[in-house]
Amino acid sequence: MILVHPLIDPVIFSIGIFDIRWYSLAYVLGFILGIIIIKKINKNFKKPIENKIIDDFFVWAVLGVILGGRIGYILFYKTNIIFINPIEILYIWQGGMSFHGGLIGIICSIYFYSKLKKIDFFKLSDLVCIVAPIGIFLGRVANFINMELYGRVTDLNFAMIFPYVDNLPRHPSQLYEALFEGLILLLIMIYINLREVNKNKFGINTSFFLIFYGFFRFFLEFLREPDSHMGLLLNYFTMGQFLCAPMIIFGLIIYIGLKKNDKK
Repeated sequence: MILVHPLIDPVIFSIGIFDIRWYSLAYVLGFILGIIIIKKINKNFKKPIENKIIDDFFVWAVLGVILGGRIGYILFYKTNIIFINPIEILYIWQGGMSFHGGLIGIICSIYFYSKLKKIDFFKLSDLVCIVAPIGIFLGRVANFINMELYGRVTDLNFAMIFPYVDNLPRHPSQLYEALFEGLILLLIMIYINLREVNKNKFGINTSFFLIFYGFFRFFLEFLREPDSHMGLLLNYFTMGQFLCAPMIIFGLIIYIGLKKNDKK
């Protein structure tokens, strides 16, 4: 079955010269829903974090994801912009955000904020990791609407044509990622949290998020069209796969470290 992209307008509506886009709405909804759900989950902890501390973290989270995502995109995918037209670094509305850059940004935000408020780093990161798949899901749906990050050409019966790209049947990889990195990962994180929430130990959620997201993204990248200006690295892997490898490794290190502490 060959489907055709529904050609949804990336702009929801305009106010004067300002466009309200699905991509922007995905970020806004992701952050708002994330904070609301974090506060509900936090109540189940034996020693919950104060709501005021979670509310104040909202700004830190936004800055970490936005700045990290944009800087990461430039450093990982568009380094030439720094030398050719550095002012373009600020053109966020043109697209160009890196998940891995946003991840590094939010990790930095969690680290410095937890130090400032004297709370356990993993206690806060575990909460963030539970809701992160919601934002990822919304972001991938927005990618689909924008017809960006589309899949490779395929001869499988199930494929989609992206008219603004070409008339070739391709994997709708944005939807694959929305399913695995969003919905399925969210269910995994909810299940893990239900098992661990009353044990008063933290880090398990964080380790499983890093491992499963890295695993899903690594294999789904084989179905996603590589960035045209970069192509495949070592003739086989994408930059996204190279960036997923450290995620999986660090996730395993955290998990093994926690298990060793349990034995002690």
